[in-house]
Amino acid sequence: MTDLSTRSTNPHGTRTQQPAACPETGADRPADARLDAGARLDADADASAGVGAGDRRGARDRGWIIRTYAGHSSPAESNALYRRNLAKGQTGLSVAFDLPTQTGYDPDHPLARGEVGRVGVPIAHLGDMRALFDGIPLARTNTSMTINATAMWLLALYQVVAQEQGADPAELAGTTQNDIIKEYLSRGTYVFPPGPSLRLVTDLIAYSVAELPRWNPINICSYHLQEAGATPVQELAFTMCSAIAVLDAVAATGTIPPERMGEVCARISFFVNAGERFVEEMCKMRAFGRLWDDLLRTRYAVSDPAARRFRYGVQVNSLGLTEAQPENNVIRIVLETLGVTLSKDARCRALQLPAWNEALGLPRPWDQQWSLRVQQILAHETDLLEYDDLFTGSPVVEERVRRLVADATAEIDRVQAMGGAVAAVESGYLKSALVSAQAGRRARIETGEDVVVGVNRFTETEPSPLLAELDTAIQTVDPAVEPAARESLAAWRAGRDPSAVREALLGLRTAAGTEVNLVPATLACARAGVTTGEWADTLRKVFGEYRAPTGVSGAVGVGGDTGAGATGLGDLRALVARTGAQLGRPVKMLVGKPGLDGHSNGAEQIAVRARDAGFEVVYQGIRLTPGQLVAAAVEEDVHVVGLSVLSGAHLDLVGEVLGGLRAAGAGDIPVVVGGIIPSADARELARLGVAAVFTPRDYELNAIMRGIVDVVRSRHALDHP
Repeated sequence: MTDLSTRSTNPHGTRTQQPAACPETGADRPADARLDAGARLDADADASAGVGAGDRRGARDRGWIIRTYAGHSSPAESNALYRRNLAKGQTGLSVAFDLPTQTGYDPDHPLARGEVGRVGVPIAHLGDMRALFDGIPLARTNTSMTINATAMWLLALYQVVAQEQGADPAELAGTTQNDIIKEYLSRGTYVFPPGPSLRLVTDLIAYSVAELPRWNPINICSYHLQEAGATPVQELAFTMCSAIAVLDAVAATGTIPPERMGEVCARISFFVNAGERFVEEMCKMRAFGRLWDDLLRTRYAVSDPAARRFRYGVQVNSLGLTEAQPENNVIRIVLETLGVTLSKDARCRALQLPAWNEALGLPRPWDQQWSLRVQQILAHETDLLEYDDLFTGSPVVEERVRRLVADATAEIDRVQAMGGAVAAVESGYLKSALVSAQAGRRARIETGEDVVVGVNRFTETEPSPLLAELDTAIQTVDPAVEPAARESLAAWRAGRDPSAVREALLGLRTAAGTEVNLVPATLACARAGVTTGEWADTLRKVFGEYRAPTGVSGAVGVGGDTGAGATGLGDLRALVARTGAQLGRPVKMLVGKPGLDGHSNGAEQIAVRARDAGFEVVYQGIRLTPGQLVAAAVEEDVHVVGLSVLSGAHLDLVGEVLGGLRAAGAGDIPVVVGGIIPSADARELARLGVAAVFTPRDYELNAIMRGIVDVVRSRHALDHP
């Protein structure tokens, strides 16, 4: 189901900007490297205009890299978008890849159905990467790539294209996110089991240290942890545990001598989230710096203070963006931005902002431009960059930082005692902790303990001119994108040398069965014309695939009738019990995530609340085909199917599930759908036969549960409760 709260964790579809996405920073390069297609922030150190006689403005700190997370439809469309954004003053590229690319599938794979070009740009082979950066000199461009399971593959394609442009790999500056652990917890674009996944991460780090001196091979990403409900303490602790897992794995390979671990640490950057609680978020960034510095000194004996510097970029929070009164999101975004820019000692070095309308659907280029201008106004029109830190010495700030560090250290120790981050992923501890934290947040919104303006208070509103034509307030994907990508893929395969492809894939498979670094074999595949799906499938045959714990069974819900969020839960439980008695067995619900969308927060919260309300719940996790969901619905003999789609592929995927149920003789099972679904699409889903549609505007989970019970009762002709 949708997250059904007040935001869009992952404003999928034609993706021009993202939170859920996730993005990373290449901002930790030296000043001369922070150039993107010739653009940089104004850093004049001696502007002379003052406010009074003899006054002069102070020297300005170098500003952060200004990015937007962008990519959609096709390499050519995305290339045009990048050029426009750079012309408007954007100073860094942040590439969003579509879900098939992120999870290692070609556009013609059944799981890619409905997902091609929606949440980012599809890159199936070297030709696509050439088109993506056509006319953009990669030797002078700082590029951030949000890619994890297939990070090695995408960087190989990027390097080959750069070399074709005449660039020396040593010139390439940027970042691959390459943080696989958080994918098991929050974003869902993992492919392989944790062990082989860490090998891909460490191989890429070792290669980059040796061959790409200006490239950040990993960007440890706490952004999605907060989007999944993490508290500040959890965000700090789980991120540090991920870093420990990666650094320990690098050390264990023996490819990096202990005395050079400082070089590895200096190449690690972070990507974090910034919420609306300004003071807490600013203190969190100070706490991150202290924890990181202490970790590198004590565990890895890094003596160089510069190598221990906590270098980070930010995408501000999308969890709190509201569908109701979405114009309010602008001030939310600005406040979140101030939390990571106003304080010099806690200032990010790269920043990207969501758009005001991401809880409604897909931002348009104009919406993206508005977010870009917010950054530019803060950087150029204000005096943010002219002063030393404004908060140093504040007892309030110091005490909050101290407490965050202490609490996070205790949680780090708890996870390390379990065997570290990987063991805590495999046991389900980390995932259950996040699901429980998100359930607590949702309960506080429902009870009004946490005020969300326009949602649970101050809901009276005038009609918004921004939404006068709602169906044009967001961008949509051209249905021709997917067949065009399949045709392009077929043409690429027909035009390559089959023997070179076979030889390259054999080399990759052979290398994967040994302990040699996989980057050289991956580069050979890129040059031979291998496709994304072929590269990933070859490694699947060696490493296998993985399904991470859902966290639902171990999550703490709203508890008894007196617990937080329990308002009305007693009446709801009674209704569910009465309905079950009338049906002759407990009401049974299948919660399903069709397609490649891995943002499972909403589905998990629906599953937890349904369980607490007395439903029997079947939830098997992410990345299931419509056929698998139909089979589960029939086998489990459920009373209702609830589908969650946040990628914009709802019309395609829901239609396939409905058709599959009818073909299986189970067309009488009602289907409800949750997601970031525009009103026109909601009407089309109803026409297709969907019984109810829920969007982020529907934040009261108990009300959603009651709506689902009503659907079941209506379908079975039970008396109205």
